[in-house]
Amino acid sequence: MEKNIEVSLLFDFYGELLKPSGRQAVDLYYNEDLSLGEIADRVGITRQGVRDSIKRCEQLLFQFEEKLGLYKRFRELENGLDEISDTARRIIDSSQNEEVCKLALKIESAASDLKE
Repeated sequence: MEKNIEVSLLFDFYGELLKPSGRQAVDLYYNEDLSLGEIADRVGITRQGVRDSIKRCEQLLFQFEEKLGLYKRFRELENGLDEISDTARRIIDSSQNEEVCKLALKIESAASDLKE
């Protein structure tokens, strides 16, 4: 996965654990797509200060994921729900039994609801 996307996703999971100033810098850089200079002007520190803050926060985000694994677990659950939905859909498409189809529809719907 591209680093920018990965950092942005990790930020969604762990951003609240960062100091407010670092959280703001990461949000502006990765989510608002501002340059280091633009962020520096906005928050009133040097470009190098912004870069250092972002690098520290990136490192922290990866450490949080390594220790807590919330994003990894989320991906695993999402993949499992996709597999459940796909299996239910195959059952619906191949079964002639109305009761089996109704149950498979319930399973597919529950998996879809959990993903939202």
